[in-house]
Order: sequence, then C-alpha cells, then structure tokens
Amino acid sequence: MPVLGNIIKGLIHAKGYISSDRNPVEEQKDVLLHLLEKASNTAFGKHYDFKNILQSKNIQEAFAKRIPYFDYDQINKKWWNEQHKSKSTDITWPGDPDHYALSSGTTGKTSKRIPVTADMIDAIQQAGIQQVFALKNFDLPAEFFEKEIMMLGSSTDLTAKENHLEGEISGISASNIPSWFRGYYKPGKDIAEIDDWDERVKKIVEKAPNWDIGALSGIPSWIELMLQEVIKAHNLKHIHEIWPNLQVYTSGGVAFGPYEKSFNALLGHPITIIDTYLASEGFIAFQARPETDAMQLVTNNGIYFEFVPFTAEVINEDGSLIKEAPSHTLAEVELGQDYVLIMSTVAGAWRYMIGDTIEFTDIERAEIKITGRTKFFLNTVGSQLSVNKLDAALSEIEAKHDIQIPEYTLCAKKYDDGFYHTWYLGTDTKIDTKKLASDLDMVLKEANKNYKVARSKALQGVKVHTIAPSIFHEWSAANKKKGGQVKMERVMGEEKFEEWESFVQTQE
Repeated sequence: MPVLGNIIKGLIHAKGYISSDRNPVEEQKDVLLHLLEKASNTAFGKHYDFKNILQSKNIQEAFAKRIPYFDYDQINKKWWNEQHKSKSTDITWPGDPDHYALSSGTTGKTSKRIPVTADMIDAIQQAGIQQVFALKNFDLPAEFFEKEIMMLGSSTDLTAKENHLEGEISGISASNIPSWFRGYYKPGKDIAEIDDWDERVKKIVEKAPNWDIGALSGIPSWIELMLQEVIKAHNLKHIHEIWPNLQVYTSGGVAFGPYEKSFNALLGHPITIIDTYLASEGFIAFQARPETDAMQLVTNNGIYFEFVPFTAEVINEDGSLIKEAPSHTLAEVELGQDYVLIMSTVAGAWRYMIGDTIEFTDIERAEIKITGRTKFFLNTVGSQLSVNKLDAALSEIEAKHDIQIPEYTLCAKKYDDGFYHTWYLGTDTKIDTKKLASDLDMVLKEANKNYKVARSKALQGVKVHTIAPSIFHEWSAANKKKGGQVKMERVMGEEKFEEWESFVQTQE
C-alpha cells in the first residue's frame, strides 16, 4: 500500500480545495501594487516615478500611461546593460540578479541575457508548487506520488561570471530545486551537469533500468529523442517496458500538438499530458484541469500581465510594438482575440514584450492558449496564419494520411511566378508531396478565410518537401545546441530560409 503516496495525495487535495477560490483580476492588482512598491527606489522606478503612480486612483491605468513598452533589445540597451557595464545595483529591481538566463529562443544564434533574481526563482518555485496542487484535478493514483520525476532540460552546470551565474532557465531552475524534492529528481545532479546533450542522454540510457520514472518534463522534441534512445538501447517495444509506472508528461516550450502522434507511438498505453508555459522571463501558466488543454495564467505570483490586441497595425517590421498600441488588463480582455503578451516581473522586466501571442479560452479562470510568435505570424501576402493554425492544419494532415510529422518549418517564399508557402515536413514516411501540398492547401482554405482570400490573390500555392525529422535536430545543433530550451523555428524569413535550405541539401 502506497502509504507516503496517500499522505501526499491527501495534502494535495486539501491544499487544492483551500486555494481553489481565486479572483485572478484582484490578484493582478495586488501583484502590480507589490511590484511598484518594491521597485520604487530603483533607477527605473525613480525615472518613471513609481511613487507618483502608486498615488493614482487607478494604478493600472496610470502605470500603462507612464511606462513605455519594451522588447528585449530596448530594455537591455537602456537599462539591463547598465548592470553589466557599471556593475550597478538597483537598476530595474532591488539588488543585483543572482542569475542570468541565456535565451536565443527560436529566432537566432545570439543569446539574450535575461536577469533572474532571487525573487524570480522563488516565484518559479511557488508556481511549480501551485501546479503540483492542481494535480488534485487529474485523479492520479496514490502510488504516482512516490515515483521519480525526470526533468530533461539544459545543463545545471552554470557558468560563473563576476557576481552571478549564467545558463538556460531550465538549468537554473533545476539547479535551485528544493532539498525535499531532490530524492525524486532524475537524472540527478551529476548527469544534469553534463553540458553535451548526446553524452547526457548516453548516461540516462545507462541508468534507465535503475529508475522508476512516474513523470517526465521537458520540451517535446528532446524528450522524444531521449525516449527513442532508451528504447533502442534496451531493445524495447515501448518506454513502458522499462518505466511501467510512467503516468504523466508535463510538456513545455512549444505546443505539444505536432508531437502528439509521434510521442504516443513511444508509449505502451496513454498517459496524462499537462502543458506548461515556462519562459526565461518566468513561469507564466500551466494546465490546471484535464477537461481542457488550455493553461491557467499564474496571476498571483510575481508577474503582472497586460494584453495588446494583435493586429498588423500595432506591430513594427522588427516585431516590436508601436508606442500607441492599446493595452488591456485581465478585466478587459475578450474571447476570440489574439493578444500580444506583455509582462512586468519580479526580475525587473517592465511592460516587457515576450514575443508570444495568446488567446483566452476562459476569462473567469484566466486560461489561455499560445497562438504563436509576433515574428512568426505568417502574413507576407495577407494569409494571417498564426502558429496554432499551422499546427492545427498539420494535425489534420497527419490524421488523413496516417503519418507522423513532429517537426516542420515554412516560409512565404517568392519564386518567379509569385509567392508560395514552402513547407518542410519532418517525417520518415515516404509519401507523395504533391498530394500533401494539395491537401494542406485545402485544409488551410477551409479553416481560414484570410488564407483563402490570399490564395485568390498574391499567394500562388503550397510547395511541400519531406525530410527526416533528425535534420531539424541537427539544424538546432549547428545553429544553437541540442537539448535544453532550444526550439525549432516554425516560420522563417526568406534570408533565414535560404540558410535552412542550404543546410538541408548538405544533410540529404
């Protein structure tokens, strides 16, 4: 009988019921008040007169009027870079950051250096605890709470620089896990510190028979690769032959949809999939209930959110927001509208444009879905396709042709006779690409009126190339690195796409 598991499950249920009566709108007001009060004596707070904002009748409105929007380049140039140059403290948040998260996201080789304060690490841990308490909604058996958890992120061997440490956010988070959790955590400290992805997976493969894994956590593409290596090395039919108690996978970093079919092929039976939204800037949201795959914003813990209606008119060519773009509070958002996500945080990010677009699925619960990236919104010829629409179209193609397409990228590429959406699909199945192109075109026409209009004008059609999924992984390795927070670009500009096509030719 799982005695410890029953105790933990009981505590989770008790805490979950106590904390279930929440008011996200009021929580957000409290978070903004805390942020402004704590940062009022920083250089940023003095420059924008936080103390005066705090005296306003409507603090949210005064804050939005007084503080401009910032993307990474803007806030880094004007504020964060000062911390590096002069080693000053109290720039955008009290004190000096203990860590910097290195993030190139999906947009380039150059790493961003995003401050991660002690307050942010605490906020990430508290959000993680909230997610654990939300497990009461998923009806997991008591024995699950006694099993080990595999967290496959970037290396926890952080780089020491001056008075702080640097690494990817998953490595920073794993290196700061609470002491009570370390007994459950796999692959463990020694393996997690290995920087080379292939070497780390090799060690995981060796140790796999000794572990009783109940849950997995990480970006889908790299989790899949790890599972494939374990299955191959131990001559298994599926991963449940070696980890029979695997019951939960918490996915993050990218939408799980494109990986669902290939991921399920590695399992002996279905498991619970829970989506999470952890970025270098903070723990933003997690799936709190099984009847939806939407995620609940973390509205009570270190991040104040604003939402800018996403239209072509508010976005500059470089993906930043125009100064006059209107922002909405959580109390003002509507269903059926894409929003640019804006964050102010306990790490000293202020009205910060993270680059993601979201849509609300349940306003009262503050539940969202990620719909894409501002820079990856495919609108070159008026087709207005967000990443979630591209994912949905490919899901239909997978079902229709009974194939797996875990990876893809595309570009609105100009040819002699006009623009074509040129897709590269990662699949091991040999299939007629002209048929795929025709079906993909039809699915997008039926689902998206703007795409249908574009197809009657400047967009000439669809071209499809199929390549091995491994080529996408090698592209990541060549341009950034394997594993960790690295994600594949779903939409590329023509210049980057030219590099991509040249790379593909060298791999085939």
